Amino acid sequence: MRISTKGRYGLTIVVELGRNYGEGPLPLRKIAEEHNLSEAYLEQLIPPLRNSGVVKSVRGAYGGYKLTKAPSEITAGDVIRVLEGPIQLIEDMDEDDVPQQELWHRIGEAIRGVLDTTTIEDLIDSDRAPEPEGYMFYI
Repeated sequence: MRISTKGRYGLTIVVELGRNYGEGPLPLRKIAEEHNLSEAYLEQLIPPLRNSGVVKSVRGAYGGYKLTKAPSEITAGDVIRVLEGPIQLIEDMDEDDVPQQELWHRIGEAIRGVLDTTTIEDLIDSDRAPEPEGYMFYI
């Protein structure tokens, strides 16, 4: 499985909207500036997110985008599926690969499990968590 820039930048949009949840709409321009991304490219990612009901747009001078649900109710898997399609490890597996099929199936299930149990709130919180201190060795 490969996550393209569509998936990565889409998650960036949704995480930033999650950080701003409850504070009104956020313009894509701000997200693009903050993360040094192309605003035009982010604008291409919004329609599928809007059509799937992950985000909604607000028009006007103070418009932008906001999440339709709380960050705790949206998973990384929701966003990745909208932008990347079904989450599958291997496409069109040959029948000759029967001994390996169980392995690929288990790996795919593990990936889907992580994506489907990691919420946008989890991603926001992990960014706020303090860095663990490294070990100090004295000689």
